[in-house]
Amino acid sequence: MSQWKQIQQLEFKYLEQVDYLYDDNFPMGIRQVLSDWIESQDWDMAAHHESMATVLLSNLLSQLDRQCSQEQNFLQRHNLKNINKQLQIKYKAYPLLMAGVISTSLREERRIIASANIPEQGPLEKSVQNSVAFERQKNMDNRVVVIRSSVQMLDPAVKCLEDMQDDFDLRFKTIQSRDQADRNTERMEQEVARLQEILNNLDFRRKEILSKMSDVMKEIDALIASQLNPELMEWKRRQQINCIGGPLLTGLDQLQNWFTLTAQSLFQMKRQLDKLGELILKVTYASDPISLQRPQLEEQVKYLIDHLIKSSFVVEKQPWMPTHPQKPLIIKTGVQFTTKVRLLVKLPEVDYQLKVKTIFDKHLPPGRVHRQFFILTSTTKVMDVEESSNGCLSVEFRHLLKEKKYVNGIKVNEGPLSVTEELHSLSFEAQFNIQGINIDLETCSFPLVVISNVSQLTGGWASIMWYNMLTDEPRNPDFFASPLRASWGQLSEVLSWQFSTFTGRGLNREQLCMLGEKLMGQQASHNECQVSWSKFCKENIPGKPFSFWMWLDFILELIKKHLLPIWNDNCIMGFVSKETERACLKDKEPGTFLLRFSESHLGGITFTWVKQSDSGEAKLISVEPYTKSRLSALPFANIIRDYKVIADGEVPENPLKFLYPGIPKDESFRRHYNSQQSKVFPYISSTWIPISTLQ
Repeated sequence: MSQWKQIQQLEFKYLEQVDYLYDDNFPMGIRQVLSDWIESQDWDMAAHHESMATVLLSNLLSQLDRQCSQEQNFLQRHNLKNINKQLQIKYKAYPLLMAGVISTSLREERRIIASANIPEQGPLEKSVQNSVAFERQKNMDNRVVVIRSSVQMLDPAVKCLEDMQDDFDLRFKTIQSRDQADRNTERMEQEVARLQEILNNLDFRRKEILSKMSDVMKEIDALIASQLNPELMEWKRRQQINCIGGPLLTGLDQLQNWFTLTAQSLFQMKRQLDKLGELILKVTYASDPISLQRPQLEEQVKYLIDHLIKSSFVVEKQPWMPTHPQKPLIIKTGVQFTTKVRLLVKLPEVDYQLKVKTIFDKHLPPGRVHRQFFILTSTTKVMDVEESSNGCLSVEFRHLLKEKKYVNGIKVNEGPLSVTEELHSLSFEAQFNIQGINIDLETCSFPLVVISNVSQLTGGWASIMWYNMLTDEPRNPDFFASPLRASWGQLSEVLSWQFSTFTGRGLNREQLCMLGEKLMGQQASHNECQVSWSKFCKENIPGKPFSFWMWLDFILELIKKHLLPIWNDNCIMGFVSKETERACLKDKEPGTFLLRFSESHLGGITFTWVKQSDSGEAKLISVEPYTKSRLSALPFANIIRDYKVIADGEVPENPLKFLYPGIPKDESFRRHYNSQQSKVFPYISSTWIPISTLQ
């Protein structure tokens, strides 16, 4: 069954996650009409090779043209034409970006399918996805609507007050215009008494409206402090977790709706206060409540507007390199990275363009003189209305970073922390005036790691994972001067996310248990066991020249580049200790084998099979691990199919018969065999056969 068909069979809550994947960058319409073709292309490879990405972009546009010409529905044909034009405009100069977007979307789909089949949640996922959230959001929806309704009801009240005041003003001027002789009559006394009655009523109505405005403003203040800001902080925490492979990030559109409705209420109240200011220019008196209370209410509404809009300025997409879309927050000097900021409040018309400026390491601690950087490309760009965000302003930046070799004439040296432990940040600033209120906007990215060589990518990603797993601080450059410890429950969940992100399938309980024992020994069976930063990625595994994280990251790369189909088909047991391996195979019939990752080689995979000795006992034999250099020449499935052993002059034979626990080999691997043979006329084709010799 195709991946897209599997998606369509998911429950509604998972379909909502899929819906979030698709926007103007990769419309769902394309995914639907070209599903089979899209899934048949190697987008992961194209995301790292511009020539391949260019060819795929051209082919994609051709496929769309063909689909468009065959489409009978006029509206659908119109939509496909528009999508074709948008893709050409967006990606013609950036084919790598398009390949990265599609690659990420397909990988996220696989992860959603996997998560639908594994309902168990770890501690981090539970912390950002709990059953209380839905009720809390319903309460928020109701509260925002009630406030909006209360503010709208003030409009007719202000209009009624204006009409009452016009009536008073007319009567007052009529009395003033009369002759002196008419002012002492009984009728005049009655009119003056009526005028006083209207004034008293006018005074009461003014106090009533101001009291209602004060109550609504207190409610908005409480809403922002007790619910809106916490919801925003929780979304940012979910964004952190998503950056390191956690659940798909949703909820920004809902936040935008709350922010916008609240801002609309505040702007409407400001207009109502402005109207009250106009009224007292016509009619005022001693102890006029508008004159006494309006200035304070006006200051309060300006403060709330300022605070709300400042809070709504967020980094929608954290900095990431199209060459490594699954490892955001890592920037390599000289390599383009992308980031996007968004204003969650849909503003009334502003009288000029809203320009955003990016600044690297604006909040660098004083006195730090090592490893400083500057942005090569333009740092200023204008925010624009984005249709996919319901009319809110956003802007996307593409930057290049370069390291400063000298600061104030002093050569820059490395600091006390390693390159991959230094944390940097990207700040965004903007200024504008709206309805007489000057607003200064500033937000910043999560902490970044800057590398100058791809060999630093492994250590850099370890730092990004560790920081975002353990803290929600938006900025703490000294975090790794004294890093926190992680519980095994937290760390094992994040490690499983790495596999689901990069391969589409996370780790099961048994695999995580083996990893825990490798890292900490037998005590790893308890989720509350503590793991230090040094133990995770700085200290070498006893007896090995590499750390635990380096060993695991090399395995991830091996799966991604050479083993992905058979890994996702669950053919690889993977993380198995030699003791567990013996326990699994000792009672199996000869020819039974399993696949596991090497514990002694970086990025190696081996297979172990059962051979019956002359005495009738089961003997386990393991082949020398295959690494990326050997797997680049020959697919691993073909190695399993063609593998031969020569022993004591016997005829070479393939000892691999049954994949553990007892599945016929061809039944498991047939669909992964590569049967294509080279044809070079006039020569006959040749095949590489891996052979081992047993003494």
